[in-house]
Order: sequence, then C-alpha cells, then structure tokens
Amino acid sequence: MDALNFLNQQSAVILWLIFFVENLLVTILSLLFGFAIFKSHKVKIPSITRLEYWLCLLTNLINTAITYFGFWLWQQGFVHLEFSASWHIIIDFFVLFLAMDLAMYLFHYLIHHTAAYKLIHGLHHQYHNPSPIDLYVLHPLETIGFGILWLSVLSVYTYNFYAVIIYLSVNVAFGIVGHLGFEPLAKSITNQRLLKYLGTSAFHHRHHQETNCNFGFYTSIWDRLLGTYRQ
Repeated sequence: MDALNFLNQQSAVILWLIFFVENLLVTILSLLFGFAIFKSHKVKIPSITRLEYWLCLLTNLINTAITYFGFWLWQQGFVHLEFSASWHIIIDFFVLFLAMDLAMYLFHYLIHHTAAYKLIHGLHHQYHNPSPIDLYVLHPLETIGFGILWLSVLSVYTYNFYAVIIYLSVNVAFGIVGHLGFEPLAKSITNQRLLKYLGTSAFHHRHHQETNCNFGFYTSIWDRLLGTYRQ
C-alpha cells in the first residue's frame, strides 16, 4: 500500500510538472506572438516591470492548479469529453465560444459593479495602455474565478476534446490581440460586417480607458444587446 501511495504521489508530481510546462509554454508563445505583431507594425515594445513578471508567473501556477483540478474532475466523471474526430468539433467549439463569452461578460460586468473591482480587478486596470503580458497580470483571486467559471461551463455538457483544444487556442489569441493597445486589423474590420462584432484590440482598449463599457471578451454581442457597448 505504501508503494502504491508513493507511485500515485510521483504520478501527481509528474502531472503537475507537465501541466506547468504546458501553461508556461503557451504563455511564452503567446507573448512572442504579441511582440511579433508589435514589431511588424513598428510599435515600440513596452518595458515589462518586475511586478508584471511575478504576477505572470503566479497566474501560470494558478492555471496549472486549475488544469490539474480539471483533469481530476474528468477522472472522477464530473467532466465528460468526447474524443472522436467528427463534425461535433465545429458545433462544440461554437457552443463553448459563445457560452464562455456570455459567462465571462457577466462575470466581468459583476466585478466592475461590486467591491471586487477595488479589491481585485483594479490591479488589471492599472494598465490603461495594455501590452500582451497584461493578459496574465491578474489578481490571483480573479484568475481562480475565471478558472472556476471555465470548469463550470466544461462540466455541464459533453464537449468534444478537440473542440476544447481549439477553443483554448482561440482564447489565448483573443487575449493577446485584446491587449495589444492598438488595432492591427483596422481596415479589414471596417470592410467586414461580421468582424465588427468580434472583441478586437480597439474594443478592449476602450474598456481599459473607459471602464464602464465593453465588458465582452470574444465578441461585442452582449455589450450591444445589454447597452454597454462603446465604439
């Protein structure tokens, strides 16, 4: 029994390390992507403070814990995933995309209209002109809140595993683009009716400058419907 417990502990440590490296790698790649956009548009890359580095690392550690907890929920049967390569991937992706967009809009709106703003979310809003790393500059309680929100949405429906991976990739891409502080696709968005409903860099940048509007993450749909949209 002692040997079995030791092996289980060793497996848990290995999983933690794998999930931490995975989260850290995603962070590094996303920051490189964001800074590459800065460079391609000849925008000066802002300096990163020591506090931002530490908060970014802390966010990665918390995200690792959330990833591990999600894996445990799947093992225990609280989260159900489908692993087949089928057309369900597309449907499940859009279900996840819109469900999380609405859930995060509501979560974000509530944070701004309660004491949680001063205590928690105000840290993120110290950065009126955000840069890519500011996606990871969050109060630990806010990171945990988003994690609980994510796992809650994941547990209410059997999603396709590949749809989840695609969603997580898109989530990071939107996060980085939203924290560029300038709009790299301004002409494309102006000329495309559908694209104007996405949560662009300009859309989220407006939120950082005027905190009572544009609470959406991936789209501006909920802001438009609920009267919190500003162009």
